[in-house]
Amino acid sequence: MTTTPALALTGLSKHFGRPAVDGLHLTVARGEFYALLGPNGAGKTTTLRMVAGLLAPDAGRIEVLGIDLAADPAAAKRRIAYLPDDPMLYGKLKPTEYLEFVAGLWGIDAKAAEPRARELLAWLDLEKHAHELTEGFSRGMKQKLALAGALIHDPELLILDEPLTGLDAGAARQVKDLLLSHVAKGGTVILTTHILEVAERLAQRIGIIQHGRLIAQGTLDELRVATPGATLEETFLRLTGTA
Repeated sequence: MTTTPALALTGLSKHFGRPAVDGLHLTVARGEFYALLGPNGAGKTTTLRMVAGLLAPDAGRIEVLGIDLAADPAAAKRRIAYLPDDPMLYGKLKPTEYLEFVAGLWGIDAKAAEPRARELLAWLDLEKHAHELTEGFSRGMKQKLALAGALIHDPELLILDEPLTGLDAGAARQVKDLLLSHVAKGGTVILTTHILEVAERLAQRIGIIQHGRLIAQGTLDELRVATPGATLEETFLRLTGTA
């Protein structure tokens, strides 16, 4: 069994006039469901955007499944899928066309991608909308379709920034089940969320960052060792001093 982590960040920094990410060290194991939490402006989204290759760090090193992102960005990005909090879809495409398009970007033949696309649409209760234009979709439907697009090439590392924003309870449950299934098959999921109950229920390990630095990390029991039985919300507020 390999011990190479899914993600290793070493001294990662990014400044926008002030430090957004400040010498961040973070390691996520393969096959792990990891939640990255923090107050607004803590550096969560900036960190994920650098891991996805959308922002260049000012300093530090990013390794994706043992691949240095700076040295071989194409190889590293092939192992990743990144879903931002406000994903872009193409309104004049139907879900099946959108997934075929995304699969093509990954070099997957349309016929080979079709079974996976249908499986994902069924998982997310979008099958009955497969032949409708996405411009008429609700925000929740668009969020689910974007997740299907992120999973179409079966990425080893799935990075999600607030994936449950705008979802009703039923849709959120579908997304959570799909993410847990991805981890159960050996994939790695890293997500940010302000819905702390989601992290408490799903994540195997939780990292809390503030002012661009990791201030605490571990299982829920490890994080609340000073206050046994506390909820994640109570623990989060105590650690960040935002009670």
